Amino acid sequence: MEKPHPLTQALKFVVLAFAVAVVIVPFWSVIATSLADQDTIDAAGGGMVMWPGGVDLDAYQAVLSGGVVTRAVVISVTITVVGTLLSLAATAGLAYWLSRPRAWGAKPVLMLVLGAVLFSPGLIPSYLVVKEFHLLDSYWSLVLPVLVNAFNVIVMRAFFQELPKELFESAAIDGVGAGTVLLRIVLPLSKAVLAVIGLFYAVAYWNAFFNALLYIQSSDKWPMALVLRTYVVNQTTIGGDQVSSGEALPPQLPLQMAILVIAIVPILLVYPFLQRHFAKGVMIGAVKG
Repeated sequence: MEKPHPLTQALKFVVLAFAVAVVIVPFWSVIATSLADQDTIDAAGGGMVMWPGGVDLDAYQAVLSGGVVTRAVVISVTITVVGTLLSLAATAGLAYWLSRPRAWGAKPVLMLVLGAVLFSPGLIPSYLVVKEFHLLDSYWSLVLPVLVNAFNVIVMRAFFQELPKELFESAAIDGVGAGTVLLRIVLPLSKAVLAVIGLFYAVAYWNAFFNALLYIQSSDKWPMALVLRTYVVNQTTIGGDQVSSGEALPPQLPLQMAILVIAIVPILLVYPFLQRHFAKGVMIGAVKG
């Protein structure tokens, strides 16, 4: 193999270092500002800081002591966990049915799934369906309309089709039912694609903003996405009635940055546990041999 020219390697290093800095520096500035005390914020003219000048956790203590942010974290975690489990179960069941060569009614349903990839139902029909099922202002409005993603079904179906057919023939000879085959044979062999699809669903549920904006009308049911929009994007002032802290609140900027960090960290913590499955799951599910 030809060795790259030193100038080429140096150029690659500079480009990669710049790309990493573009990602890391803003994120670090958000963390530093959330930990900054009053004097550091004042010294920076009330703006973002790069060095907090100490570790002050008052902003995190205030927003997590109860109130709108704490409630939104609990709601978002619950919706993400419940929604991801339900979506994985529905997607795996549908993909397994569509992957069986002689499954009754599978071909028309597969055409519908492919049609869902090409044609979106649109905003108004989706809203009317949610309204007709009396799901407005319900947490189920954030789960049921997006329970199954057609693209994920196709990826998982392709993965199931790659499993050795001898496994299914042996199970059929032993008289094992389809449900037992799925639970005892197929799913244990599909950890990689389940981890990747589960991550896709979890990120989508955690970041769900537009559906929450459309369907959730009560502020006490807001998930983190709407809290972010209200207190960080729109910069609405966080008052004592939005938190349960009995002490004086820190400056608004550290409070807003603390909310932003709280919204990012949970998803970042999930990635290390799924990273070893990520590349394998995506490639196996996407490439048909």
